[in-house]
Amino acid sequence: MITKIKEAADFLKSQFTQQPKVGIILGTGLGGLVNEIKIEKSIDYKDIPHFPVSTVEGHSGRMIIGTIRGVYVMAMQGRFHYYEGYQMWQVTFPARVMKMAGINTLFVSNASGGLNPSYKVGTIMVINDHINMFGTNPLIGPNMNEFGPRFPDMSEVYSKRLINKAFEIARKEGISLEQGVYLGTTGPTFETPSEYKMFRILGADAVGMSTVPEVIIAHHAGMEIFGISIITDSGVPGEIVEVSHEEVQKVAAAAEPNMTKIIAKLVQSL
Repeated sequence: MITKIKEAADFLKSQFTQQPKVGIILGTGLGGLVNEIKIEKSIDYKDIPHFPVSTVEGHSGRMIIGTIRGVYVMAMQGRFHYYEGYQMWQVTFPARVMKMAGINTLFVSNASGGLNPSYKVGTIMVINDHINMFGTNPLIGPNMNEFGPRFPDMSEVYSKRLINKAFEIARKEGISLEQGVYLGTTGPTFETPSEYKMFRILGADAVGMSTVPEVIIAHHAGMEIFGISIITDSGVPGEIVEVSHEEVQKVAAAAEPNMTKIIAKLVQSL
């Protein structure tokens, strides 16, 4: 495994003209941040050694290398999901590759269902903690000591420093921003009303089918992490309606400009 990670990282490093400061993973319908990037290289996942290939509509499947407001970044336009049939090591492979390529700060974004009654469809939520409901953990198996300890502490996974900066940016830009707990589950089904209710009782503000595995791996490797969700549907009792992947993409695209503005300015502040 470590050989595969190194080969993928070495390939990407051969494409750099300088060391990227930030890695970015873009979620469903949120690929528009790429428009903020002055692109130097765009590489299809199939051309990166050992990389899986995204199979989900709304996930382009490209690694973008370039600058956001003068800061050199590497951005995944499309991620991998457990529900696609990948093993956890494949879902989280890019996070380890980014770390081995020299990146120490990771930004992750996703579309999620709202559980907090105060959230409306289109709300942007900064993730301040998560609940892992995948039924597994990407660190199960032999520990990769090259990245981190056998038993990583999880008391502060999401960077308070970056969260505070994001809220400063939102205030200056007049953007409404929430923060809360993201619950990750396998999918691919959207939740039943009873599951929404259970997840809210457990303390979640939003629920989705991604993010948690990559974040666990990135945190294990000592990366500073910033996560952000766009609430694309409501799981609040009385507000639950039939939802489709296409509708999720549509809502995400509408809210994306404000999310993009926050991420771009946050990257610039680094």
